[in-house]
Amino acid sequence: MGTALTDVFARLPGVATARQYRREWLRPDITAGLVLTALLIPAGMGYAEAAGLPAYAGLYATIVPLLAYAVVGPSKILVLGPDSSLAPLIAAAVVPLAVTGDPETALALAGILAVLVGLILLVAGFLRLGFVTDLLSKPIRLGYLNAIALIVVVGQLPKLLGFSVDADNLIEQGWETAHAVFSGGVDLVTATIGFGSLAIIVAFRLWLPRVPGVLVAVVAAIIVSAALGLTDDVGMVGALPDGMPLPSFGGVDWSDVVKLVGPAAGIALIAFADTGVLSRTFAARHGEEVNGSTEMKAIGVANIAGGLFSGFPISASGSRTPVAEQAGAKTQLAGVVGALAVLVFVLAAPGVTAYLPDATLAAVVIVAATALVDVSGMVRMFRMSRIEFALAVAAFVGVALVGVLEGVLVAIGLSFVAVVARAWQPYRTELVQVADRPGFHDIARHPSGRRIPGLVLVRFDAPLFFANGGIFDDYVRSVVAAAHERVDWVIVAAEPVTGIDTTAVDELIDLDTYLASKGIRLVFAEMKGPMKDRLIRFGLGDRFGPDRFHPTIEAAVDAFRGREGR
Repeated sequence: MGTALTDVFARLPGVATARQYRREWLRPDITAGLVLTALLIPAGMGYAEAAGLPAYAGLYATIVPLLAYAVVGPSKILVLGPDSSLAPLIAAAVVPLAVTGDPETALALAGILAVLVGLILLVAGFLRLGFVTDLLSKPIRLGYLNAIALIVVVGQLPKLLGFSVDADNLIEQGWETAHAVFSGGVDLVTATIGFGSLAIIVAFRLWLPRVPGVLVAVVAAIIVSAALGLTDDVGMVGALPDGMPLPSFGGVDWSDVVKLVGPAAGIALIAFADTGVLSRTFAARHGEEVNGSTEMKAIGVANIAGGLFSGFPISASGSRTPVAEQAGAKTQLAGVVGALAVLVFVLAAPGVTAYLPDATLAAVVIVAATALVDVSGMVRMFRMSRIEFALAVAAFVGVALVGVLEGVLVAIGLSFVAVVARAWQPYRTELVQVADRPGFHDIARHPSGRRIPGLVLVRFDAPLFFANGGIFDDYVRSVVAAAHERVDWVIVAAEPVTGIDTTAVDELIDLDTYLASKGIRLVFAEMKGPMKDRLIRFGLGDRFGPDRFHPTIEAAVDAFRGREGR
């Protein structure tokens, strides 16, 4: 038993990296970790507030997951933590249940949500269900991220300008924000700090990108607030609680846990989709490979660990991971250094955040959220595919106006409808010969092409199933009816037919019976072996014998000509 546990421990990615660690990696890892800290602290606190939680929860959700991932995570430089794409989902799940407004209750609910997300990811990883993230197609992700950016920015504007709104959705929030702005509800001191912080962050990003503008803005805001004594005039984050939290889920009953299961599944899907893309991208840059199921389990462990210590659901960070890479990070040690530096800040300087304005954190979150905006991507999508653009718009509208989880689920449902629609009305055509060009070609592209006398050659570009079996039957009959001469054979170029169900089999039998009544033989070219096996399992082995199938279109045509003595 002890040997087995030792073997399991030795196979953990972090342990394996430690055993192969090189001395020359130490300095760049420590440097990258310290640089990373400049973003971990303000970003974590900002995203916690965006999720409707106390700012300090973002530090807890940064420290513990980073340490856990360093041991079990397969990616050497992936940085985990609170993320803007998850913040609205967490708020939507937790805030309605924390009806008392008690921050401790909200933290407990968020911790349970993180544990549930982690358990779902962990089980899914062991079951190798990483493929489910394919449900979030590019159009859905594009619309979702643009909507998230809008939700986050609109949600942070009141904090940036020094007032509060009470709204249940984006439209109400936008309307009340606009009303407050035009009715003089803006606090000039708060707004000055907020826009000043925005200006600093953007300026450094444009002209001095190597210097962390976020850190400069945060430090400057703290100094100004302390020097001018603004703590009573401007909303502040407040001092951090002493020490690190212990596991605590007080004030939460089982009915709340049940209500969090659905949101947890949605957050798990999106968290892993974001993490999987980043993990593969950065691994490819360094000539490495990352197993999706291992990554899913690692994200699950990190979420469980964070949830047990007053954290909330996290994923890989698309803004902090590139910072770690650019700073020279070589291994998971960079994340460990960053986590320990944040821990030192929490334990040694908890009172510093008492001078950090909420407006500055709002500026940090707004700048981060704008990085999710991809207008050019929407334009490219419109040019490439109107259907996929419509799916992206549906995801955007659904997430922005209906709700984050509901919008994503609606968009996924619409994606399935689009897939069914494409398979329901697939491209189909007649193939003909073209002078001076070998093979057989689409008559729509080559209207001058000619049929082989007595032969109709058709192609149907989709699996045959209940929704299109009748369409296939009708199309073949229509091509035969449109022929101006006697037809003896119909050859189906069946390579695109990758599936067939029982309803389509019935249609195939009806078509064969109809053609046979007219003295026409139905044969198949290039049908894949599994499709032939399926026809045999459906009991059609006697009806469609081996002589009905040919390996290529040319072989089928040669068989037709040989039969006719041509």
